[in-house]
Amino acid sequence: MNANKVLGIVFANIHEEALDTLTSMRTIGSVPFSSRYRLIDFPLSNMVESGITKIGVVTNANFRSLMDHVGTGKPWDLSRKNDGLYLLPPFSSASASIWGNRIDALYGNMNFLNQSKQTYVLMSDCNHVLNFDYSRLYEAHEASGADITILGVKGKLPKNIHSVLCFDKVEADGRITEFSLDKNTDDEVFYSCNIMIMKKYLLETLVTAAHSKNEISYQRNIIMANADRLRINAFDATDSFVGTIDSVQSYYDISMSLLEKENRNKLFASLISTKERDDMPTIYGAESKLTNSLVADGCIIEGTVENCIIFKGVKIGEGTVVKDSILMQDTIIGKNARVNCVIADKDVNIKDNVELSGARSFPICLAKDTRI
Repeated sequence: MNANKVLGIVFANIHEEALDTLTSMRTIGSVPFSSRYRLIDFPLSNMVESGITKIGVVTNANFRSLMDHVGTGKPWDLSRKNDGLYLLPPFSSASASIWGNRIDALYGNMNFLNQSKQTYVLMSDCNHVLNFDYSRLYEAHEASGADITILGVKGKLPKNIHSVLCFDKVEADGRITEFSLDKNTDDEVFYSCNIMIMKKYLLETLVTAAHSKNEISYQRNIIMANADRLRINAFDATDSFVGTIDSVQSYYDISMSLLEKENRNKLFASLISTKERDDMPTIYGAESKLTNSLVADGCIIEGTVENCIIFKGVKIGEGTVVKDSILMQDTIIGKNARVNCVIADKDVNIKDNVELSGARSFPICLAKDTRI
């Protein structure tokens, strides 16, 4: 894929209401994932590894953590004199304020789009965990002559996020002829990952027209409304590992699925970059036991850990047993505690002798800085 032809746009706040506790103080893009990453690392890395050198990150509120994580874009080789990484927060003007929806966000950043010299725009949300070579999407788009090509996956429809676009009928040449929105079904469907590519001028035209009519649904008012006039194609990414996060439960399930080697190999088949925090190696106590877990650097583990994902700086005391849990950065668990099926956000402190147990079908989620 020609790096000078494609502009990347990442929406860092879309769907953050789905994660409730985990996004109360941060964007969905900055939610920690898999012991060392943030969710935004996946779209950024996918774009950079596919050859894209200019990426705009559209954010709305609570983006301090996101700014701290992405910085100048150096971990993704986006700290450049030309092109590179651009944070696009809202600003006050006659035409744009706090983004109310995807159309508002794009219209509010029309100057960024206008000033970019790339021919195409590739857009992505942050709630899909995947490792995908976008040059495949670009090449399929070019070869088909489509106006818009959307990356999709076959599986159970996400139920806890709004405006999920389903491809109800796809022709042999990839053209989508029938769509539906938020379909009510428990069957497997072919649905959009909200990753799509189109000509930049076409996006500018569609967004400007929709904004002038006060239309608010990108999927309904831009994609579905133009299905007869434009050629809109689907690209099936089902052969890749794709995890759609639409709730705390799905975040937990997708995270825990990475304890299986086959899933890890699929997701990390090529480089996923992130901001590194240099730390000492993890220290394991004489009585510690570790089974089937992902453990980052900088931890001190003196108890028993089974089927867990452990981030940097976590401390687990003597006699403590932690099972089927996700412990984020700098969480501390005292001695002789019992923790089962818990998601602990950053800097959670669980004292000695505490027993805390959820279930795999209903994990307990502890907010940042919680003390128990």
